[in-house]
Amino acid sequence: MLKPILSGAVAGCFLVAALPAGAAEPSARYNTVELQAEVQREVQNDLLNASLYVELSDPSPAALANAINKRINEALRVAKETKGVTVRSGGNQTYPVYAKDNVLQGWRGRAEIRIESKDFEAASSLIGKLQAGMQLGNLSFTVSPEARRAAENELITEAIAAFKARAEIAKAALAGRGYKLQRLNLANRYNGPPPRPLVARMATSTSSEVAAPSLEAGASTVVVTATGAIEVLD
Repeated sequence: MLKPILSGAVAGCFLVAALPAGAAEPSARYNTVELQAEVQREVQNDLLNASLYVELSDPSPAALANAINKRINEALRVAKETKGVTVRSGGNQTYPVYAKDNVLQGWRGRAEIRIESKDFEAASSLIGKLQAGMQLGNLSFTVSPEARRAAENELITEAIAAFKARAEIAKAALAGRGYKLQRLNLANRYNGPPPRPLVARMATSTSSEVAAPSLEAGASTVVVTATGAIEVLD
């Protein structure tokens, strides 16, 4: 009988040694309730993003590159002269075009520019000018980072208030005398409209100009969620 008792004592020694010095077992928590509160707000889209591209073909890759570069350089020049609009170069690629029997027929290239602006009138006018020699690839509206942060900061206060209101409901339902906040996490998300194509009305056949498109920015939804847990006190 001595051997089993000795083994149990040794095992107990190992278990105690594994605990940090001075550590106490965590106290059990009762009446823990998980809660979530969500608040949201529609914010007017105040930032326009658009991409325009040129796509050409030529038997000579050098001639093709020269033609595309001229179009892009001219588009960048016009865009940079437009106040309130930021412009940058986009993708640029050239690839071979083959006929039957895998015979090289020529080359095709595509290059784009991307514009960004809070001035929708200026951006619309610029897009109309550029469409005389380029195609509109993409047009989207979003909430600018500054406006989004401002909305999120206001919603944080509302989300915490909504969380506290639910905590009071849970406390009353459990007939508690109060509650203790165990944890609280805040998260945000942004539900913006999907990019949409836009077709501008063509001007009269005697003009190379393209009518400026009418733009409707719409709104996006900014959401802040508060999740956490409370301990309802008896």
